[in-house]
Amino acid sequence: MAKHGSTRKYPRTARVNEVVREVLAEQLERLSDPRLGLVTITGVEVSPDLRHATVYYSALVAAGRRGGGQPVLTTSDDTRAAVQDALKAAAPHLRAQLGRQVRFKYVPELQFREDPAIETGARVDQILRDLRRDEASD
Repeated sequence: MAKHGSTRKYPRTARVNEVVREVLAEQLERLSDPRLGLVTITGVEVSPDLRHATVYYSALVAAGRRGGGQPVLTTSDDTRAAVQDALKAAAPHLRAQLGRQVRFKYVPELQFREDPAIETGARVDQILRDLRRDEASD
C-alpha cells in the first residue's frame, strides 16, 4: 500500500536552510560595509522550531600569488575579527530583511560562524600542489 506523504525532493529543513541562505547572501551583497565585501554565505542551519539559525560564512582574501599566478587565499586574525564584528552589527538588519522576504512563523535569531571547511580545503589544495611540485622536481 502506497503512502500519500510529501512527494517533494528535499525535506522541509533543507528547503528552509536554502531559502534563508539565498536571502542572506543577496542582502549581504547590498550592504555598504567594506568589511563584508569578500564574505560568502556558505550554508545555514535553521533549528526545527525556526527560532535560531547558524549562518556559516567564508571570508578569504588574496594574500599574494603563487608561481603559476593563482592567488594564495588566507584570512588573518584581524580580518576574521573585523568580519565577525561587521556581521554581528548587520544581524538585526539581515534578520529584518529575512522577515520581510520570507513568511515564517518566527524569524530566526542569526548567529554567524566561520566555515572551517573553506580554509581547510584551501590548505589541502596547497599541500597537494606542493607534493606534486616536489615529485616533479625529483
